[in-house]
Amino acid sequence: MGAALIRAAQWTTAGSGTGKLEITPLNESLLKEIIKYVENFSARHPQEAALVFKEPLGWTTTLEPSAFGPDYEISKSTVNSKEAAKDGQPLLNLSSHAIQVYSFSQLSNILQLAQDKKLKEVRACLEANRDPVAKILGPSFATVEGEDTSMLRLLDKVKEGGEGHEAELKMKMLLLLQQLDMQLLNNSLKQMSQEVRLSPLTVKNDVELLKRFCGEGEKMVLKSVEYTSDYEFSNGCRAAPWRQVLGEICYLVIKPVDTDPLYITCSTAGVFLNGGVEKEREEIDYERKSEVYKDLVTLLKNKSPHFAENITKQDFAIYEEPPSTQKTQHVELVDTEEQGQTKRSYENQEKNVHEKMRQQPTQNKPTPPKKLEPSLKWKNLNLTSSQGEKNENSTIIKIVKPEKETAAKGRISPRSPEFKNKAHFSSAHLPRRPSARKTKTPGARDEDFSESSSESEEDEDQPDRRQESNTDLPSEYWQIQKLVKYLKGGNQTATVIALCSMRDFNLAQETCQLAIRNVGGLDVLINLLDTDEIKCKIGSLKILKEISRNSQIRRAIADLGGLQTMVKILDSPDKDLKFLAAETIANVAKFRRARRTVRQHGGIKRLVGLLDCVPDNSANLTSEQEKDIEVARCGALALWSCSKSTRNKEAIRKAGGIPLLAQLLKSPHENMLIPVVGTLQECASEQSYRIAIQTEEMIKDLVKNLSRENPELQMHCASAIFKCAEDIVTRDLVRQYDGLKPLATLLSMSENKQLLAATTGAIWKCSISIENVAKFQEYKALETLVGLLTDQPEEVLVNVVGALGECAQEPSNRAVIRRCGGIQPLVNLLTGTNQALLVNVTKAVGACATEPDNMAIIDRLDGVRLLWSLLKNQNPDVQASAAWAICPCIENAKDAGEMVRSFVGGLELIVNLLKSDNKEVLAGVCAAIARIAKDEENLAVITDHGVVPMLAKLASTTDDKLRRHLAEAIARCCMWGSNRVSFGEAGAVAPLVQYLNSQDTSVHRATAQALFQLSRDPNNCITMHENAVVKLLLDMVGSTDEVLQEAAAGCVANIRRLALANEKARYG
Repeated sequence: MGAALIRAAQWTTAGSGTGKLEITPLNESLLKEIIKYVENFSARHPQEAALVFKEPLGWTTTLEPSAFGPDYEISKSTVNSKEAAKDGQPLLNLSSHAIQVYSFSQLSNILQLAQDKKLKEVRACLEANRDPVAKILGPSFATVEGEDTSMLRLLDKVKEGGEGHEAELKMKMLLLLQQLDMQLLNNSLKQMSQEVRLSPLTVKNDVELLKRFCGEGEKMVLKSVEYTSDYEFSNGCRAAPWRQVLGEICYLVIKPVDTDPLYITCSTAGVFLNGGVEKEREEIDYERKSEVYKDLVTLLKNKSPHFAENITKQDFAIYEEPPSTQKTQHVELVDTEEQGQTKRSYENQEKNVHEKMRQQPTQNKPTPPKKLEPSLKWKNLNLTSSQGEKNENSTIIKIVKPEKETAAKGRISPRSPEFKNKAHFSSAHLPRRPSARKTKTPGARDEDFSESSSESEEDEDQPDRRQESNTDLPSEYWQIQKLVKYLKGGNQTATVIALCSMRDFNLAQETCQLAIRNVGGLDVLINLLDTDEIKCKIGSLKILKEISRNSQIRRAIADLGGLQTMVKILDSPDKDLKFLAAETIANVAKFRRARRTVRQHGGIKRLVGLLDCVPDNSANLTSEQEKDIEVARCGALALWSCSKSTRNKEAIRKAGGIPLLAQLLKSPHENMLIPVVGTLQECASEQSYRIAIQTEEMIKDLVKNLSRENPELQMHCASAIFKCAEDIVTRDLVRQYDGLKPLATLLSMSENKQLLAATTGAIWKCSISIENVAKFQEYKALETLVGLLTDQPEEVLVNVVGALGECAQEPSNRAVIRRCGGIQPLVNLLTGTNQALLVNVTKAVGACATEPDNMAIIDRLDGVRLLWSLLKNQNPDVQASAAWAICPCIENAKDAGEMVRSFVGGLELIVNLLKSDNKEVLAGVCAAIARIAKDEENLAVITDHGVVPMLAKLASTTDDKLRRHLAEAIARCCMWGSNRVSFGEAGAVAPLVQYLNSQDTSVHRATAQALFQLSRDPNNCITMHENAVVKLLLDMVGSTDEVLQEAAAGCVANIRRLALANEKARYG
């Protein structure tokens, strides 16, 4: 168990203290194996289960004293087991949730008492006891790397007979634990070994193999296979170096015989379709457009039926890479510190060199050999192979970050020894790229660049604005230019004075910000961060913190490698430096490349570490403690900016950020709470965070902070609840902690649209639980929501209408909506174009239409016609929601048949929706058809439109919701002409019989009604009998549901009548 925890289990890397077990499938599998083993241990090994541990296993439990039975002595918050060791020590002791256990028999008992909390208990136990074997058998049995001699020592003791029976039990226990270790390690190895990686040589062999089957003719499976780039790096890759870092190998254009050309990315993780080549810029769109396949052949089989059919008929040998030529390809980032250079981003030197589509050679014409040479840019970047860089086993790409150019001779580098006494600075003008990696990099692997829904493409492609002429430049521009000169060439004292003088300018003004950049000040400020002078670093960071609020400055800082340097500063012992660097990172990390840079250089782990320095006592703080709080606040700010990336959210969780954020959520400081809650609400889009917010009891603190006076904090708390309240447990917790009342109160803050959107969103999701709806009724929230149906932005309307739709499930609330004048604005919203709003408003209108009084208003406002027109919408969610809303409208309209017929082409439209592939659309349409068919004239019309064969085609479905409404529609449609005969001829009867095996009683009722109608045709009766329907129906004749009982009995009676008629005809 010790070896498995050390080698196989996945632990977080917390800022301080011990790590926690990550919430991953591998860890969950290990925990379940351990639970199963411990539960059965007492039964399988009773003697070993009674062995008393050398030291107790202790942890904080969730069990209450009341959970323990008669085998334990319970006194208030203390529990002791009656079973004790030889010295009288109880084998289990519980005091204020701190539990100590001395034997496996007691561990088994705890798991039985824990019931559904077993996983949590075992997790807590293992986190508190990283090496349980050492506590069970003693320190001499601790898990060690290398050779373990504990078994030999124990064997010697057994031979000597000094410890007798106890030594024998210890040996057995050690063997059992080692067996468990092996079992856990083997299981984890199976899971981890499922990942398959491609190499450049494998891809090259596949491409060469496929090229053999390219050309014209029936036997050829492909037209052509071409690389997008002719140049091959020394490691076998053809992708640009910045794409190789992401695992990409090369890009292909494959022309199948039967489909359009396929643009394919080959990476170490597999192959997939990319976005092809953009015609205007002739650049590759790297974004993944398909799932990832294990190899090229698998992808082509999936995309080209001709290839799949003919490739198996080809004669070819599978070429395997000879062992002597196998290489391990990897990409190595060489830090410039190894080269003695000033560290700057490699990205600033390169322009996004795109691979142009090569002109395909004319077939059957030999082309002269062409020597492939790298372009001048590749040579300048030292990316081509050189002597000494290759060996027999590996090929390495060294991405060397270029050294800065020194503007004047004789200046001392910030890294030189002389600088420690005298601060001279290099002017450091790096080559500037106008658009700073303008090509967007959604990436070959989606997860590398995936962003949350809240992320904007802020300043991704902003133009680099410069002053056109010197005529209109303000005086500040020239003054800043002089100060930058002092920064470049002055000594340490002059540098500090120049920094202080620069701070006297209004750095929030764009003119001053751009002046610093245009005269080369940014380069110098970032260079100062590489010095050993604390004052210079602090001064530089204070200026960078202010000017980095400008989007162009942010990009320039990232281009100059400033983020990498600031991430390093986070390790500094100086707290002023740490919080200034963190706050500057928070400002810069507003676009995806910056966020990615922070993660790739270890910034997430360091920022999470900053959160763990807040003192427990917040009263009477010393100056050092105040700095600790500021460090944590700035760390949370930076994590908030970084958390807009999905990969960064995962990195924060792995670094142990969740418990630290939970701790900071209890802070009394609002300026601390805003970034903490902002980070949590951003991360709450991930399921793992939503679970953690529940388990770490953060809902209570979020609800508490809703009552504070800070609107920004309230907005973030409401937004976090909005995202988490999809889960019923969260909704119940919000109610239990009295969070519904402050939400209802916040509806009055209608001027603050962001707060209003978050609040209405939280109310919408909380209203999914009927108990919460009752509370909102009590707080008069419904009336306020109706008042928000007009003059509001769409993001507010979506949530308001969603909340009204949930509340309208209660009959009393439908009357409230009508009395408050809510029907008309709801109907008016049916003319909108926002898809999410249309889904919600159709649901709300449908819920209101179940009241006849409401239906009269909806009909008068032409609401049913608007609902019907939404069936033409291209969004299946809107179609389904509209179809469901039409059902109560037909049921409660005064003259439903005439109303439906008045819609020109309406019946044909709804019948044609039976061709949809969406099961929710099909279920809604079937439900609507069941109600339309109640009118005989309408039933005749939809029969002419071919409703019978379309319904019969759906009969083989296994979806119970669709089955129910399909059966209802078939039952209704049988009542016209020879429809029941047509259903039988279309093969609908036999599948319907299988519906009776469903677990859903509502499916039974609808199916029995359909079978009853179909059984009026003799041929259908024969089909039913052949499919053993009688036995199933006889069981349902005794049902307590009268409708089901009557339909089942009627169907059996029809089958019996047919049988009697046959007997009479046969025997007279």
